[in-house]
Amino acid sequence: MGCVYIPVQHSEEEVRVALDQLPRDASDILDILKAEQAPLDIWLIIAREYFKQGKIEQFRQILEEGSSPEIDEYYAEVRYERVAILNALGAYYSYLGKIETKQKEKEEHFMQATTFYNRASRIDMHEPSTWVGKGQLLLAKGEVEQAFAAFKIVLDGDHDNVPALLGQACVQFNRGRYSESLDLYKRALRAYPDCPGAVRLGIGFCRYKLGQFEKARQAFERVLQLDPENVEALVALGILDLQTNDADGIRRGMQRMQHAFEIYPYHPTSLNYLANHFFFTGQHFLVEQLTETALAVTNHGLTKAHSYYNLARSYHSKGDCEKAGRYYMASVKESSKPQEFVLPYYGLGQVQLKLGDFRSALSNFEKVLEVYPENCETLKALGHIYVQLKQIDKAMEVLRKVTKIDPRDAQAFLDLGELLISSDIGAALDAFRTGHGLLRKRGEDVPIELLNNIGLLHFERGEYELAEQTFKDGLGDGIWLVLIDGKKSNYTIDSWVAMHQYEDVQIFHPLQKEGFSLEVPWNKVPILFNLGRLFEELHRTESAIMLYLLILHKYPDYVDAFLRLAAIAKARNNIPLSIQLVGEALKVKEKCSNALSMLGVLELKNDEWVKAKGTFLAAGEAANGDDSYAALCLGNWNYFAALRNEKRNAKLEATHLEKAKDLYKNVLKQRTANLYAANGVGLYLAEKGQFDGAKDIFSQVLEASSGNVFAQMPDVWINLAHVYFAQGNFTLAVKMYQNCLRKFYYNTESQVLIYLARTHYEAEQWQDCKKTLLRAIHLVPSNYTLRFNVGVVMQKFSASTLNKTKRTVDEVHLTVSELENAIRVFSQLSASSHLNFHGFDEKKIDTHVRYCKHIYETAKVHYEAAEHEEQQNRQRLELARQVAIAEDARRKAEEQRKLQLERRKQEEELKRVRQLEEHFQRVKEQWKSSSGASKRKDRTQSEDEEGDHGVKKRRKGGKRRRKDKSSRSRYETEEAEAERAEDEEEMEDEEPNDNYRELSNEMNERDDGEDNPLAAAGLEDSDVDDNGDAPSTTGRRKRGWSESEDEEPADRLPESSHHGENSAELQESGDAREDGDKLSGVADEED
Repeated sequence: MGCVYIPVQHSEEEVRVALDQLPRDASDILDILKAEQAPLDIWLIIAREYFKQGKIEQFRQILEEGSSPEIDEYYAEVRYERVAILNALGAYYSYLGKIETKQKEKEEHFMQATTFYNRASRIDMHEPSTWVGKGQLLLAKGEVEQAFAAFKIVLDGDHDNVPALLGQACVQFNRGRYSESLDLYKRALRAYPDCPGAVRLGIGFCRYKLGQFEKARQAFERVLQLDPENVEALVALGILDLQTNDADGIRRGMQRMQHAFEIYPYHPTSLNYLANHFFFTGQHFLVEQLTETALAVTNHGLTKAHSYYNLARSYHSKGDCEKAGRYYMASVKESSKPQEFVLPYYGLGQVQLKLGDFRSALSNFEKVLEVYPENCETLKALGHIYVQLKQIDKAMEVLRKVTKIDPRDAQAFLDLGELLISSDIGAALDAFRTGHGLLRKRGEDVPIELLNNIGLLHFERGEYELAEQTFKDGLGDGIWLVLIDGKKSNYTIDSWVAMHQYEDVQIFHPLQKEGFSLEVPWNKVPILFNLGRLFEELHRTESAIMLYLLILHKYPDYVDAFLRLAAIAKARNNIPLSIQLVGEALKVKEKCSNALSMLGVLELKNDEWVKAKGTFLAAGEAANGDDSYAALCLGNWNYFAALRNEKRNAKLEATHLEKAKDLYKNVLKQRTANLYAANGVGLYLAEKGQFDGAKDIFSQVLEASSGNVFAQMPDVWINLAHVYFAQGNFTLAVKMYQNCLRKFYYNTESQVLIYLARTHYEAEQWQDCKKTLLRAIHLVPSNYTLRFNVGVVMQKFSASTLNKTKRTVDEVHLTVSELENAIRVFSQLSASSHLNFHGFDEKKIDTHVRYCKHIYETAKVHYEAAEHEEQQNRQRLELARQVAIAEDARRKAEEQRKLQLERRKQEEELKRVRQLEEHFQRVKEQWKSSSGASKRKDRTQSEDEEGDHGVKKRRKGGKRRRKDKSSRSRYETEEAEAERAEDEEEMEDEEPNDNYRELSNEMNERDDGEDNPLAAAGLEDSDVDDNGDAPSTTGRRKRGWSESEDEEPADRLPESSHHGENSAELQESGDAREDGDKLSGVADEED
């Protein structure tokens, strides 16, 4: 160890002081220093050595004595050493203030440090070390900008001042400017390469913040090479290893943390990480010890936040939410913003949610989402809070966001489905199905509760087969399958008998003897109960009874099963058994509001009005006034009390109606979607004559209840029909009654049929009214009132028919028949009128009989007159029919004659065409026989050419057709003639004489002209020139026509119209012949 030598004053001797043997009492060494007036640098050396040895009090004593006024006065000329002593004291008190946890002591230390630095500045205001010390003090106080200015003053004078560079680097790091901080650390290292290894810590921290983890690791490892026991480097490397998230990395990281703890057991970061490790191992005692130690040794806000968080987690996991909440809150206060450390906000939100402070929990979870906007767990917690705050729309929006972020989160879909049940059954079912599929895909067990919800939604949508299958999937194998199907057992149980013997515990023992287990797990009871409700809806009442009895056999305290059996007995009008079953439910739970309400309804069925009212009041009290069904039943009691058939009291009736209205409205305030309460309000308005308002309410209730299996409300259909009836809209009333009968009662409800018959009666639809009453009689044959009504309807129908100004025999005959039936009905009722239970007045019935007989006699007279008039009408109709038949026969004969005439014309035309063909053949043969043999070849060639010209005849409009150079067959000419014959049929309406004259004129013009008629047939002689062949051609033409006239003399006159058209065509052919001759002349000249 080194020594210092203190020179003896006025001598050359020196006092040797071994630094490793410094006296415990600093006064001894101070006496020597003062007596010998030792240089101030020796004071500094000895003070620093005390500090290194941990003798802080001696260190402070020497420095404070070295900065006393006497020393300042004696060493007034020594400036640097005095400044160094003051700066050392300033640095010491800055350090004390930095590590102090109590705010008052902290401020006192900082004030003392400021005092020493100010004294140093007064000695030498330009001393760089003083400004560096001030910068460190300001940095410790958190005044970053002023610290930056202090370091900048030093660096402006000396760019390579290492302490100033390191201080400036710290400032930039605290500002978050990690790249600039890294450059400053590099500058300091270049300026002084032999600086301590701790300088490279800053480089490693900057690299870490910049995300350059490998380079950060290299920097920390370099620190450990230079200083193997550097705790900061060990902790930093441990953090890097823990962040690898693999087993080896975590093991290495914890080993480094443990090594750092062994070197220095008061490092807060290592203590926090060790506490985190022991938290996951469940060693909460160590967690609390380590975090409390960390809190005691650190004043850094973020580090303390981690310590408080670890402590809060420990208490949270042990269920001590109050302590956990306090420590979470302390952690939140230590971190200035969520971005620095967000975990305590999440924990605090959880604790507040647990304690019911939803608003505060919402605020904390929203802060978590500011940092991690797509954190699914936080979003789900937020959705739960929105549900508790009745903000369902926001909750659904949040959960939908979760399902989009993580489509594989089954719980999110299940939570969303729970929210959608009340608003959108289809969407809820889809969400549940998706969650169910995800669970099955991952191989996880599907909760029975989920299958129960899916089955219920199918039930509500009316998908009964899917609901039954889902319920059975949730139940699995068990005794219930035997009770439902009964196929696996030889023993059968009569469900109706069993329901009467519900207290008999021996009901299921025979099945148990056959080897069937009667075990029913508690978690399967709700789905078993719902399956029974489904069977009730499917009218499989026997199976439902057996399931309810099975539930009661295993769980006798299951009240809902008693109530469902009571409801089944009530539906079968077995009121005593139903009351007995409700009584059993009340034995289990004396103040069960549902059982009391049902008992009140049954008492009303027995006409026990006062008793029923007391029961309804007891039901309301049992639920503390929160049972809407009990309040609704009490409202119905008041409504029916106002309408009882006893002696009506207007004042009492109004009082009951007002009470009923108030009760209905109170229910609506509690349950705004209660359809039955809304229906009650509509009844009140209808009773008050406010039919428009009542109709609006009934229509809304009807719309809301449509499609809901659990809200089957035939009453609202009937009420709406009553309103239409009261308004005189009988058509709509009839439709509503008919729809209600078809939808809810399968057309078998006699009371609704009576309503329908009354509507037909008021609409004077007598036959429809009669048919409806007959249907009601078929359902309730013992109701003689219906028979009386049928008689009245037939009487009304007969009277209205006879009052018509025009009536048919059938109507009168039907009237007679109906009167006979009415007389028969009234006679039967008159015969039984002595029986008091029918309630008929014999005199009144006799009056109806007499009236019907009177109308019957009148109807006979009308019947005879109508029959006579009907006979005359039949005769007139028969005569008109015969005339129509004769006219039709004449028309058909005329059409047949025209058809035959048309056919004959067609045959004659075809015959004429054939004759013309034969005529052309004979002319051709004659021409061939008169021609010379020497000119046959030229004549044939010329004939072909002239034939081409001749065949170019005009069709209908006289248009010419060009032909190929080769000659056409004569049959084409025949086809053209046939086509013209068809066109000529259109001219059949013209006068024959006019057509004949036109034909004669055209023939005369043809005779006077220069055209050769043979050209029309393509038979002109090309060897004869124009002047020489005229007599010969004319002669042939005359012979041809004379032969034609000889062959068909009788056909010329009738066919004049056709010949006229043919003559025109011949004339055009003559023009073609003339042109042909000219062309031939040109050809001869060229030859």
